[in-house]
Amino acid sequence: MAAQQQDQIISPVLEARRPRLPGAQLMPRDAGVRREFGRRRAIITVVGSLAAAAVVVLLLAGRRDQFVAALSGTAVWVIAVTALLQIVALVGRSEAWHVSIEAAGGTVDRRILYRASSMQVLGSVLNAQLGVAARIAALRRSSPAVCPQVPTLVAAEVPILSVEAALAVLASFTLVVPLGLPWWLPLIGLPVIALASAGLRHLALRKGRELWKGLAVLRSLRGGSRVVAFVLLAVFSQIFRNWLLLHAVGVDASFFDAIAVLIAVVTLGQLPVGPSVGAASAVLILGSNGVAAAAAAGVLMTVTGTIGGLCFAAWAGADHLWSRSGRKARLASRREPQPGRHAQLDERSSPSPNL
Repeated sequence: MAAQQQDQIISPVLEARRPRLPGAQLMPRDAGVRREFGRRRAIITVVGSLAAAAVVVLLLAGRRDQFVAALSGTAVWVIAVTALLQIVALVGRSEAWHVSIEAAGGTVDRRILYRASSMQVLGSVLNAQLGVAARIAALRRSSPAVCPQVPTLVAAEVPILSVEAALAVLASFTLVVPLGLPWWLPLIGLPVIALASAGLRHLALRKGRELWKGLAVLRSLRGGSRVVAFVLLAVFSQIFRNWLLLHAVGVDASFFDAIAVLIAVVTLGQLPVGPSVGAASAVLILGSNGVAAAAAAGVLMTVTGTIGGLCFAAWAGADHLWSRSGRKARLASRREPQPGRHAQLDERSSPSPNL
């Protein structure tokens, strides 16, 4: 009894003196902050999507027949070709991501990385940042042993985004006429892109942190050229897709107009506007040529982009199931007894006739 009483007195003292990890008490609070942030972000996304859709609906007031005629007049082959172009764009961007991660020291199999990249399709329907987060989380979950750390994966997106930003600045002159911008405004972006490229190159040469490893692809001319080539493939596939859809609904758009619409889609896609980003971008750039036709083209951009993304995601799911079934079959074949081996063991264990 005395020993038990002594333990009851000493145990709380030892518990109070026991060192605690700094993050042990912060983890529940951090989890609550993350949940609250995610809840607020979801509310903002929903409200922004509804507001953008309401603006498009108001612009189409009184033009319902023109809008329906533009949609129904689009040929099926145009839908199929533009959905295929979206798949090409997704493959090109996924390959650029693979090159960037490989330069950062990751040894992730290409098929696994493509499957993780398909997760961006579902997240990007609501928000571009959500799609990137879903892709990184899927890759870390599928290949934690051979995949770089999260800071490296985040930084591996920067070379791709910098190439896309440079292309957007170089093509920003296409926005001058549709938006009524000053002719000299696109010239301001050229030195900004040059300084940003030099800064990224300087950071890529630094070592010692997981974050800088993600920029390793910028250290070599070969790696950087491959990233640029695959990003160009993805961008031009989307430009050609926009051009086909604009002409399919009756908009007399040039190739530069298709570029301007793509820049608007990427820019507005950073805002919580949801699936209405295609229609809003097309109306913003080409609304003067006909709001109904431009909105119809924007809707078709969203539809064909979603179809292409879902096809890419369906392939990823089927490939995952195929790989999983093949892995199970290999494990089962290893566990099955081999007849030849058992026959040899029986011969060795049977008594010799000479004895």
